[in-house]
Amino acid sequence: MSSQQGFVTSLPVASRSTSAQEIVSLSDQAGAVIIRNFMTAEQVVRINDELEAPLAALDAGSKHEHELIAEFHGQQTKRLTNLITYSKTFREEILDDDLFHEMGRVLFEQECGDWWLTTAQLIEIGPGNKAQMLHRDMAQYYPFVAMNKNAPRAITNLMLALTDFTEENGATRVIPGSQNWDNFEDVGSPEMTIPVELKAGDAVLFGGKVVHGGGANLTTDQYRRGLTIPLQASILTPEEAYPLIVPLEVVRTLSPRVQKIIGFRSQYPNGSPGLWQHNYTDLAEYLKL
Repeated sequence: MSSQQGFVTSLPVASRSTSAQEIVSLSDQAGAVIIRNFMTAEQVVRINDELEAPLAALDAGSKHEHELIAEFHGQQTKRLTNLITYSKTFREEILDDDLFHEMGRVLFEQECGDWWLTTAQLIEIGPGNKAQMLHRDMAQYYPFVAMNKNAPRAITNLMLALTDFTEENGATRVIPGSQNWDNFEDVGSPEMTIPVELKAGDAVLFGGKVVHGGGANLTTDQYRRGLTIPLQASILTPEEAYPLIVPLEVVRTLSPRVQKIIGFRSQYPNGSPGLWQHNYTDLAEYLKL
């Protein structure tokens, strides 16, 4: 299959009552699946409130010295990281959500075993921001690109809408079916994308092999705010070095499963006696968790 074959114009839709197995299956088949009402309206309000001050202190645009990466980040876009430290609701409710953990298990357990977060970011696309260049998240693990659709599952993105996502204000755009192309150097063209339109509280799950990008914000007064939580196999290096960032006193308040996916417990991928350890024992023992 190549980028020249027929377009898909809509995505499947699930809800919180849909099983994790079915959600992952729908995402694998179409490239992405919308999950309605993943968060409650109250959670959306609380997370927005908790992140308002650190987001306001952040300048839009990128300070990266590499021009192409700065363009990728977006000139009118804010990207706030370290959300675990900033948001109590995020770390205690979203990251400890049963459906979230069951999706992680379904996605990674059979092939890779353990999984963890690669990052968690609030991405706010401001008025006038251009469309982001199209890309695949798995491309940051470049040897996998040559394996194209046959590569193992490296990363899967769960994006939560903290405001409505519309085509006009920069809804994420995806190319359904691009996970099945034979050439992963090919990222298609903007005309092949469709917008992932969401209400605040909805989520979209899409695989790391799927071509996507943030849309252009054509409005003059709307800020499209989303929370991206990519899950990845724990055999791979994450984007955020949580054990060097999140205060240990905060970590001690979290459940063991949340501690594990942010790197404060050891990882046990398939075929391994354990990784990320101390003296061949679980990191949690050394940290007295």
